[in-house]
Amino acid sequence: QVQLVESGGGLVQPGGSLRLSCAASGSIFRFNTMGWYRQAPGKQRELVAGIFSGGTTNYASSVKGRFTISRDNAKNTVNLQMNSLKPEDTAVYYCNKNPPDRTWWGQGTQVTVSS
Repeated sequence: QVQLVESGGGLVQPGGSLRLSCAASGSIFRFNTMGWYRQAPGKQRELVAGIFSGGTTNYASSVKGRFTISRDNAKNTVNLQMNSLKPEDTAVYYCNKNPPDRTWWGQGTQVTVSS
């Protein structure tokens, strides 16, 4: 069974930065396209960034230029560097395959952007 653990969230002021990390049990990342998702209160979960096994990335328009996704296949981690954070980035952030596997969802990590 795959287990994903997200970390790095917290409370940050607008304009601040956070770095999220996703660790997996086992070598599951290497051949999978991975993604970071988020779900704000009252909204559907959405994909914010994806990264192919070869390193090509794609981003939602709302975060492009501010967020950077990266992966370390040797360490089985996928990271999300978030800069210039805005209040509308407030959400619980999750990692998963892209497209997601419903059995892979972890607990997520809360990101709150507020002054």
